[in-house]
Amino acid sequence: MTSLDHPRLSGLGRNPAAPRDVLVRLAPHRAGRHGMALRRGRLEDAVAEALLEHGDDSAVGLHGDRISPAMRRRIAGHPDPAIRDAYPDFVRGMVDREVPIGVDALEEAYGRPRAALAGATSAGLRAAVARAWYDRPLTVQAELLADPDPRVRAAATERRHPGVPPEWRERCLTDPAVRANVARYVPLTSEQFARLLRSGDEEVHQAVAVNPHLSAEMVARLLDVDDPLVRVAVAQSRHVDAETRDRLYALVEAARAAGDIDAKVALGWGFAEPDWLREAPLDERMTYLECRHTPFRRVLASCHDLPPEAWDRLDDDPELVVRRAAARRPDAPPEVLEGLVRAHGDVSHVRPSYVDHPNFPRHRLRTFVDEPNPHVRHLALRDPELPVPELQRLAAAAEPFVRRGVARHPNVTDALLEHLLRDPDPQVADDAAANPALRPTRMYAILTAAGL
Repeated sequence: MTSLDHPRLSGLGRNPAAPRDVLVRLAPHRAGRHGMALRRGRLEDAVAEALLEHGDDSAVGLHGDRISPAMRRRIAGHPDPAIRDAYPDFVRGMVDREVPIGVDALEEAYGRPRAALAGATSAGLRAAVARAWYDRPLTVQAELLADPDPRVRAAATERRHPGVPPEWRERCLTDPAVRANVARYVPLTSEQFARLLRSGDEEVHQAVAVNPHLSAEMVARLLDVDDPLVRVAVAQSRHVDAETRDRLYALVEAARAAGDIDAKVALGWGFAEPDWLREAPLDERMTYLECRHTPFRRVLASCHDLPPEAWDRLDDDPELVVRRAAARRPDAPPEVLEGLVRAHGDVSHVRPSYVDHPNFPRHRLRTFVDEPNPHVRHLALRDPELPVPELQRLAAAAEPFVRRGVARHPNVTDALLEHLLRDPDPQVADDAAANPALRPTRMYAILTAAGL
């Protein structure tokens, strides 16, 4: 966490090259403690002890592999309950608020194995385990599906895995707490489908519409449901012909034009995709190459066995999402990857990024310094050997996120770091102080200037 008032201290706290004595001297200052909370790896015992001595707000972060077994025992026996129980209380608070938290954290905080926690007295804890223990065995899943508390049953059915055993499907499909969850992914009999359709529950109808196991007859019965989310899901079914698909999309597009929020969400948020297309024979998939509806071309572009003529078309698709999907194929040409990134930048929420693609011409990254778009120009910093003159140019950028990139760069000079440590944007100064290239003498000078 960047301290707005003391960014150099918070940055120094997370600097992986900071010596032990620097961290110990930082511990009395809240900004330093906040920075150390973001450090990766294990803290030395002396540093953990200093954190405990100077701020009980740090105790919540001292747990697991972050500290040594000896320090864990030290905290477990600490006379101050605010320190002794800091992490368990934090986890319990997350459970009470129904905030998802990892199953390892649950085991550590409650001191019991996950199998035992699945049968805990607290329904909130059982629900937390159901949300966090993704690979639980079916025996545990059955216990959760039979739980008397609807919150637990709902949590146990949120995901497709570990799934609902066949003998449990009928019971779950008649349980108001879980039927919408389960209707999304279990195979349905004709009777079950009809009952769900008669429920009149909008959420249930939307769940049924995205079920990948629907028969052609079931899909046909959904055609008249006046719900944009249902219509888009039905339009993407394998059982719908092109004319019907166009009609359904036209209805939703007209509703969006009239200001219908549900229609806007159905068309723009991409909740459903024609995933079945990936498994279709190549000849069938190729018939969707010129489909007017973007989701079909996007799914087609995610296949890796298409002929060259298909890639020529998809690499030049009018929709960016399709071009980006096509560029993720293993043999994407270097010029396609570079052109896509140069025109539209990279993506930060999907890994690996396009710059990290094995075929991306990384030797071309430094030429991005001349691009007018700052988000594209910023990608030049992905070159770890970017020359100092280019770093100096980027350090003068008007955009703080570009200067932050320079402050984190491994090839940054002492002079540039010194300049960035004085940057008016706190996050830039924080990143400069966190750069492992910062010399220890400069670290000590920062501490001295802060009276530490």
